Formats: sequence, structure tokens, C-alpha cells
Amino acid sequence: MTAPARTRTSADLIRAEEPVLAHNYHPLPVVVARAEGTWVEDVEGNRYLDMLAGYSALNFGHRHPALVEAAHRQLDQLTLTSRAFHHDRLAGFAARLAALTGQDMVLPMNTGAEAVESGIKVARKWAYDVKGVPADRATIVVAAENFHGRTTTIVGFSTDETARAGFGPFTPGFRVVPYNDLAALEAAVDETTAAVLIEPIQGEAGVIIPDEGYLTGVRELTRRAGCLFVADEIQSGLGRTGRTLAVEHEGVVPDVLLLGKALGGGIVPVSAVVGRREVLGVLHPGEHGSTFGGNPLAAAVGTAVVELLETGEFQRRAAELGVILRDGLTELVGKGVLGFRARGLWAGVDVDPAIGSGREISERLMREGVLAKDTHGSTIRLAPPLTITAQELRSALAALEKVLV
Repeated sequence: MTAPARTRTSADLIRAEEPVLAHNYHPLPVVVARAEGTWVEDVEGNRYLDMLAGYSALNFGHRHPALVEAAHRQLDQLTLTSRAFHHDRLAGFAARLAALTGQDMVLPMNTGAEAVESGIKVARKWAYDVKGVPADRATIVVAAENFHGRTTTIVGFSTDETARAGFGPFTPGFRVVPYNDLAALEAAVDETTAAVLIEPIQGEAGVIIPDEGYLTGVRELTRRAGCLFVADEIQSGLGRTGRTLAVEHEGVVPDVLLLGKALGGGIVPVSAVVGRREVLGVLHPGEHGSTFGGNPLAAAVGTAVVELLETGEFQRRAAELGVILRDGLTELVGKGVLGFRARGLWAGVDVDPAIGSGREISERLMREGVLAKDTHGSTIRLAPPLTITAQELRSALAALEKVLV
């Protein structure tokens, strides 16, 4: 008689990954098998409150009904044509995304890094065709401690040696200045500058929020200098900070927006470069492309995401619940928390290193049924789905207080 197959445990599955997966991640030791809303469940049936939301890719929670329905409906119709042909979902998606962000045109891509790479190409093409920068001399100014992705071009202008070391030689044409320093930015901009590329809030660096007026200053400086302001809103955009876009906190409209993560609703990779017509209009057939960019399934899910944001509900939730998050973290300052930065439902929390590293704090939270992730040193980031309830949020803060004692 054959013995029944033994259910594989988290430990079994983690060990099975070791010989066959490249070791480019160091995940927490939890193996997620199911998820819904703000909760995930591992293979043993343990439940966890998700306070990371896929680095903002899951702004609307796991398997949001409207997004799942849109995906199922499209799966029964058409999934891919490539851009060799038109399809019936793309124009509507692009028009609504442009309207939501106050821009004119959309270049659909797949991942956040692809959006950044595409934005770099567009900025350089604009510099040559419109600004008149001599061939191959265009420069782009970026900020230290940035995180825009992990392609070789992007890590080439990173100041994180873990991301950068061992991957050169790197693409030239980038100037790195301190973040939140308008004087340094102005000194770096000259007649060759195609664009200033920054995150309105630096996520990977620890949710670093610039001083009030910094984004306004970037906008004014780039306008005076005749170069583009490219805002990477891949993590900060689409409701996370209590506004549709983080730049809206200063009423700033960049020339180009880079979007991703939440645009795919946690279902498919969707990203986009969104900008003014005179900027994105520099691209012509054959100069840039993507087999999967703007595919029917992505366009259907992306349209459903835009529909959710058009109501303003999720932006309001992030703003209102963000008050609970901020007040709760304020109560923990001096009780294991050295300081924090928060905007909407997004926070970087600096824990006393004597209590533990960010990794160790995240592991303790996991044992309390809360999933979060460290950034650097003893800093952890909190970015729950915008669907989280006030009670769930307070529960997560209580768990954080417990692991800090």
C-alpha cells in the first residue's frame, strides 16, 4: 500500500529553492500559498498581515475583486498581439491614464526598470531633437541614494555599492548630486542637461521625504535651464501617499512621469512613461518598443486600476489611515524607535540598532504575524495595501511595539 504523500512544509520548499534559484534575494523564511485583501497565508495555514504590499505593487490588496474580474474577462478574449497590430483595449487605457495624471501621451511598458530605461531614452532623444544638444553629449542629473531599478545603466548611477559593484563598465552621461539639495542640483545642470531624474520620495533609501519646496524648486530650476523634470513615481505614485501622485503634495507637474508597480494591480507587470506630447512625441516607429508593453491583458488590468483611482477613494484612505500610522509611530519614538518618516500609508522606521537590525526586526514581526521588510541597517519600511482597515493597522503597530520591547 502506497503511503500518502506528505504535505511539504515551508522549510522543505525553502530548501528546494536553494540549488535551483539564483541567490539574488534574501527573503524572509515564509512561503506564501494564498492571499486575499491585506492577508496572506503560508503553506502551513499560518496567516500574516501584509505590511509591505509588494513594495507598493499591491496598493489595492491581494486579488482585488474588480481587478481579478477584469483579468478573467480579458483572458477569455485576447491576451497578446504584440504592437505589430492594434488591439481594442490600448487606446482607452492610455487615454484614461493620461487624464488621471494630467499628461498627454503614454508609452506602455512592463516593469519599473523598463519605464526608467525608456524615460532615459526619451529624455536623451528630446535633448538632441528639441533642445539641440550635440550628438552623444546629453547628460542626466540624478540624486544620491536613488533607487530606479537594477539594469546595468541604472545601477551605473546608483550610490549603493551592493547594487553597483561587479557590474561595470557603466553607461556614461549621468551626474549624481545629493538629494534634497537645490544648490548642488543647480550647479550640476548645464547646456548638455537633458533631464533631472528623481524620486519625489526616495523609497529604497528609507522613505526619505524632501523638504517642503524642494520639488517646486526642481520644477522651477528645470524650467529655467530648459531641461526636463522626470519624476520616478513607480513606488510613490497611484495613491500611496494620499494623493494620486507624490508630486501633487507640492502642486508640481513634471514633464515626464514614470509609473509601474501598482499600475498592474498585483496581477500582471504594467508600467508606463507618461508625459507631454512635445516630449514623448520625439519617438518614431522603430526607435523603441516592447513585445509585451501595452498588451491586452495589461491594458485591461491597468484600466481597472485607473478606474479605482478615479473615484479618489484610495487616495482618501491613504491620507486618513496615514494619520493613524503617523500617530502610532510617534508613540513609539523613544521606545525602540529613533525616528521615522511617513507620508500617507508609507513609512520608513529607524529602529535602535541595539534592539536589532532591520532584518532581525522584520523576522520578529513575522513571528507575530506581520510581514514587513528592512531597507538598510536598522530601518524597516511599512507600506500596507490601501485597503487595510484602521483595526488592522493598529494591530500591526501593536506588533511592532511588542517586538521592540
